[in-house]
Amino acid sequence: MSRLILASTSRYRRELLRRLGLPFEGMDPDVDEAPLPDESPPMLSARLALAKAMAISAREPEAWVIGADQVAELDGVALGKPGHRDGAIAQLRAMSGREVRFLTAVCVTRGSVCLETLDCTKVRFRALADDEIARYLDTEQPFDCAGSFKSEGLGITLFDAIESVDPTALIGLPLIAVAGLLRRAGFALP
Repeated sequence: MSRLILASTSRYRRELLRRLGLPFEGMDPDVDEAPLPDESPPMLSARLALAKAMAISAREPEAWVIGADQVAELDGVALGKPGHRDGAIAQLRAMSGREVRFLTAVCVTRGSVCLETLDCTKVRFRALADDEIARYLDTEQPFDCAGSFKSEGLGITLFDAIESVDPTALIGLPLIAVAGLLRRAGFALP
């Protein structure tokens, strides 16, 4: 069986990839995630997924490497990970009563082979009162999550609806697409 590496330190992505039952390693790709000037959210997500995969591929050329990146987009503007409470409050207030797109790019590489996909999940947020936002942040502290919520936890209570072809995409790794890319790379799934 080919060696598989997840180019990520995200515990959410590691937990998701474990569901596929394949042995893999996780490695830090150490990639600058700052957007480039005039870079659209879909382009940012795709560029970072590729950069993460290529950073590990350069060190481990014989392994298959999965790179992934998620960007939340509101009105064409990328929303990153808030990093702290004030940033999360600002994000959730901005998304209150609105639809937000979550773009999750995945790149599977080995040598000169590069298999890519981009998932788009739409989330419609309820109108959120400040006390609801505060209670939610006190409970889950989602400061390391794009969009300031965890849909697999209490974050689901912030929504009116989710439109997606893959329920795992919103958590950070669209497993339906990843499984398809890995099958194309020669992995036996299931």
